[in-house]
Amino acid sequence: MSSKTLTGGKKIIAVLPAYNAAKTLERTFNDIPKEWVSGIILVDDASRDNTVEISRSLGIKTFVHSKNKGYGGNQKTCYKKALDLGADIVVMVHPDHQYDPKAIPQLIAPIIAGTADAVFGSRMAVRKNALKGGMPYRKFIANIILTKTENFILGLHLSEYHSGFRAYSKKVLQTVPFEENSNDFVFDTEIIVQLRIGNFRVPEVPIETRYFPDASMIGLSKSVRYGFGILRALVKYMLQYLRIKRYKQYMLTP
Repeated sequence: MSSKTLTGGKKIIAVLPAYNAAKTLERTFNDIPKEWVSGIILVDDASRDNTVEISRSLGIKTFVHSKNKGYGGNQKTCYKKALDLGADIVVMVHPDHQYDPKAIPQLIAPIIAGTADAVFGSRMAVRKNALKGGMPYRKFIANIILTKTENFILGLHLSEYHSGFRAYSKKVLQTVPFEENSNDFVFDTEIIVQLRIGNFRVPEVPIETRYFPDASMIGLSKSVRYGFGILRALVKYMLQYLRIKRYKQYMLTP
């Protein structure tokens, strides 16, 4: 069955934001259900290994940053390139194989059905599965604390804000000014704030995760900076909500 038939005629583009993913890229690529996607693109963020060569050998449409732009900067290129290719839905797949690409059909189904504008895969929807998958305990606890804080400030009820397995509709990516967001990991939280401001529908689907030596994971110092970055994003949201100050990144295109 063709991807157009499965997806109701919508063009699905899988984007892989890659950095030093040579050891896991092929496994990730092989697990992507090709019958559900119209195309796959990889954006390499100036890797120091042979990620680009492997990507091209697999026939993936590959774009390369000449200088490292960071995780958020990589996503910006991913989404712009996917929209340029006419994507109706963009699904982000980390090429480190930490998230299971086989779950793509479940992730995009609500958008195809018209009941969601974006969908997040949540490792914390069933918390014991996160620990079962090898999530470090300190990361597990930090995830819970940050998520509770973010839900309180934003008035949402998400089980997790920090998953990298996500799908966005074209409408979302054409409405939120994601290019104004951070080039760092806090990009993922900033786009959730933008989704909240735009009153977009964002359900979650439970997913499993797997932590192993070749999977990417930020260290303690970057985790601390990430935490403070999230708090800054929430403060900016509150200042705009209270009409004390306005921020370009939180001014959505109608």
